[in-house]
Amino acid sequence: MTATRFTELTGCTVPVQQAPMGAVSTPALAAAVASAGAVGTLSALGLELDQVLRAVAKARARTTGVLAVNVLTEDVDEDLVVAVAERVRLVDFFWLDPRPRLVELVHGAGALASWQVGSADEARAAADAGCDVVAVQGVEAGGHVRGSRPLRPLLAEVLGAVPVPVLAAGGIASGPALAAVLADGADGARIGTLFVATEESGAHPGYKRALVEAGPGTTEVTGAFAAGCPLCATNARARVLSSAVARVSSFDGDVVGTLSAGGREVPLPPGAGLPPLTAVSGDVAAMALYAGAGVAGVTAVRPAAEVVADLAAHAEAALRPGAGRSTGRR
Repeated sequence: MTATRFTELTGCTVPVQQAPMGAVSTPALAAAVASAGAVGTLSALGLELDQVLRAVAKARARTTGVLAVNVLTEDVDEDLVVAVAERVRLVDFFWLDPRPRLVELVHGAGALASWQVGSADEARAAADAGCDVVAVQGVEAGGHVRGSRPLRPLLAEVLGAVPVPVLAAGGIASGPALAAVLADGADGARIGTLFVATEESGAHPGYKRALVEAGPGTTEVTGAFAAGCPLCATNARARVLSSAVARVSSFDGDVVGTLSAGGREVPLPPGAGLPPLTAVSGDVAAMALYAGAGVAGVTAVRPAAEVVADLAAHAEAALRPGAGRSTGRR
């Protein structure tokens, strides 16, 4: 694809970052995405430093591509930030207000800093804090939603507010959708739902199947899955499949499923914020089936490399002269 400021800055060749999705973002998924030319992302959510470093090492053993690590919540382990910045190209923050101190730590360890935001004011704060990249999240995004505005008008506002490369996030689940935000002036896109439904993701097969079977207009923003969720204390808003909201609202019982972890069976209450992983059993349809508004673009469970190649090919075709769009790039 044609280079953007994001690809030139990070060294990837496809202007896409796989969104961090907790344990769904396995080392195998991040590595496959990175090897295909995009940015593969691991999540530090709920993990100790040694666990994060093991995940990074596993991904790095599989790829020489561009990797990122995402850091969430207000309680940030600065030692973790430095350690991952020494090992990946991009350290990615979300769900906390931009902090110059964290950006300085990232830069001091030799990595780039990115912040996902939900408003133009937050984007300005991220740029002022020294961030190299800003990801702007529209309300169409799957999972936890920071802001409340649709992506396209918010993207236009952020592009006019900050000088750094901007990624668009929220409901982008096809090559033409990627082309549309690139034409609007974005330097790339941050994509999650498509990568949940990949062979390498850590999502439960029933979760993947539900995404494939979902159609247009089948998601909603809800607070129904806030139990045990570290992000929900400040803002219990997440986009999930509407079928999951209906299922959990009629669920009768104290335990919706169990998570097998470290030789233990951990019970999951109805409304748990944990998405169903391969290590989960129970009523998967009543669990947190996070999905973006573009979920209809998920048509099959595929290898991650195929997803990246398809995004690049169809976006490039849509952006060719005569295809009805101009890049709009500054």
